[in-house]
Amino acid sequence: MGFEAPQRLVRALGETYGDAAAGDWLARLPELAREAVDLRRLDVERVIAPGGRSSLVVLVTLPDGTPAALKVAPPFAAPDLERAALTHWDGWGAVRPLDGAGPDLLLERLHTEVSLRSLPEAKALLEAAGTVRKLWVAPAEGHGFESVAERTARQAEAMRAAKDAETAGLVAAALDARDGLVADAPEELLLHGNFRQGKVLAGDRAPWLAVGPEPLVGERAYDLARLVRDRVEDLVAAASGAASGRRRVNKLADSLDVDRERLRGWTLFRAVESGTRALAAGRRQDGELLLEFAGWL
Repeated sequence: MGFEAPQRLVRALGETYGDAAAGDWLARLPELAREAVDLRRLDVERVIAPGGRSSLVVLVTLPDGTPAALKVAPPFAAPDLERAALTHWDGWGAVRPLDGAGPDLLLERLHTEVSLRSLPEAKALLEAAGTVRKLWVAPAEGHGFESVAERTARQAEAMRAAKDAETAGLVAAALDARDGLVADAPEELLLHGNFRQGKVLAGDRAPWLAVGPEPLVGERAYDLARLVRDRVEDLVAAASGAASGRRRVNKLADSLDVDRERLRGWTLFRAVESGTRALAAGRRQDGELLLEFAGWL
């Protein structure tokens, strides 16, 4: 069968890493996927669509009949760091890797069609909190993960360079919040990096398991900040959206013993960073939703 990249993957790689780098890798993707399948003697079922934003995900079967998922990702998406994090968690709260070699990832099969977004909001947030709590462990000695300060410094530089008069006030507030937070970080734990409801899938070994980490080390409030704005379109559409958003910050902070103000600050920074990046990529509706949400904080 063919290994054509879903359009979401094409768009996301181009936006994040540049059209040139993404285009070169996407042109080689069918060959890379076939090599990965042949090397392990896998039977291919189908490519997941719309799939992920940083890799091609293929449902496969191992020679012994075990169902699995194969992720083929470009080297600039750091699949080696994803593998390191998943190996460190060893199935505790996250999908379990089935091998430890090669540029691609062979993972246990989860129910890709069932994420926490399929649950009512209150139940989804409860299950998400229980899942992310398991991931917050000390990193291995000599780990190669970047820190929250390092990742957000790059993002802050891009935000400063944008110079959009309409967003200048929010950008300034977000950058001020980030500077204060990184100057006084309370802990250094292994974080998922992109934790949200859509990144938690139903499994057989455990009810819910996280997938797709963009791992780094830092404080829990940073990791929780992306979850706060889940289903942002529903929040913005609701008459009580602003109050509901602020209550969500407090509820999640209290349930996971995270400082409310630190969570609010990281939620502000991450929402503004994502919003300005969406505007720059021409995704105006997404950007405006995120910036309206950020303005409530």
